[in-house]
Amino acid sequence: MKFKESKTYQNLINSYAGESQARSRYSFYAEVAEKEGLLHVAAVFLETADNELEHAKVFFDHIIAKAGAGMIHVDADYPASVGSTSENLEAAAAGEHEEFTELYKEAAEVAAEEGFDDIAKSFTEIAEVEERHYERYAALFKLVSTNSYFKREHKVYWKCRNCGYVHEGEEAPQTCPACKHARKYFEIACLEQ
Repeated sequence: MKFKESKTYQNLINSYAGESQARSRYSFYAEVAEKEGLLHVAAVFLETADNELEHAKVFFDHIIAKAGAGMIHVDADYPASVGSTSENLEAAAAGEHEEFTELYKEAAEVAAEEGFDDIAKSFTEIAEVEERHYERYAALFKLVSTNSYFKREHKVYWKCRNCGYVHEGEEAPQTCPACKHARKYFEIACLEQ
């Protein structure tokens, strides 16, 4: 079978396009989160956007290596919406869930059946990353949608993203005692090294 006639080829093209547009969409979502005062959520969207760029590059490199340079035809549907941060997190979680449970799982199986083991491995490994993205988006959605992003039921450490000040409490301070920046600069501190 010629590579350009394989299902794997079209799966790579659609996945390359999907990762590329997800990167843009997550960048748009980051702007909304920042406007809503959720700077850490904005940073998560931007970090994930960077991850999606790398995933697109993996798929793009497979296309070029197997088919050479040229025009490609995308045959897929992608979401085109921007809402509140809560809505964006919910949509992002749903998209990531579909990628790791269906799209990339099926693409890996097809690639293996068609004898493209290296491509199957890429789909499988990227699906694992998408599962982590899903878990993080789902957790953030739960916090944002219940207005508990800056509040917890037990004491935690809150770190100011601006100056590094750490506060222990059930909720983030309204302003940082050290640098006077607003609450939006606080996130849960990671104390594990």
